[in-house]
Amino acid sequence: MTFPRLRQLVIASETTDTIDTLKNVFGLEAPFPDPGVAEFGLVNGVFAIGDQFLEVVVPTVETAPAARFMARGGPGGYMAIFEVADLAATRARVDRLGIRRVWDIDLEDIAASHLHPADLGGAIVSVDQPKPAGEWRWAGPDWRQRSAVGRLIGAELTSPDPIRLMARWASALGAGGSGHALKMDDGDIVFSQGDVERLVAFDLSLADGDDVLARAKEAGLEVDGRSVRVAGVEMRLA
Repeated sequence: MTFPRLRQLVIASETTDTIDTLKNVFGLEAPFPDPGVAEFGLVNGVFAIGDQFLEVVVPTVETAPAARFMARGGPGGYMAIFEVADLAATRARVDRLGIRRVWDIDLEDIAASHLHPADLGGAIVSVDQPKPAGEWRWAGPDWRQRSAVGRLIGAELTSPDPIRLMARWASALGAGGSGHALKMDDGDIVFSQGDVERLVAFDLSLADGDDVLARAKEAGLEVDGRSVRVAGVEMRLA
């Protein structure tokens, strides 16, 4: 495996109906409700897609960071989680860059740090090191049995200054960039021009993309080409 790897993308939603929408429309298996997110004033559902993950978080209190995020701009892309090979080295690098770590955890099977979105822009970034590599505590012990065929192949962020935003992410992650994108084995993280800094689109490859589009239209979701809008995020099917 080549690191960093995109392992998980997160939507902040006002309602758990979004969890049901992803399951029913996108044909995903049962999500894992992680009780640990109660620490952040949330409930959630984590879907496995291949060995990557799609999460919906829903605030349970008005003071939750995700609630404040939605108060500023509505539901949308909230967080991107990357697996790194050496979290100690990543932490040292972001500390040298003056990027604040707002949450650290060190468990036997995974360690992680959330990086301050004000220092990076666009979204919360989490850098995680599972033990062994490739595992994922946040999706529950049986995530392989609940995994849908497919993968996450990228994401897009907008910014008034996309090159500067990309440079901040590249420095924090220790990732290489080309043009307007960070290049990763799993796909590109693209940075494009926009009025605000925001995580606006997720790119997915699913086994039954055409069926997803048909179900989305039947459910009354906004469909544009091979893109389905869910809780403020363009879910783009390869």
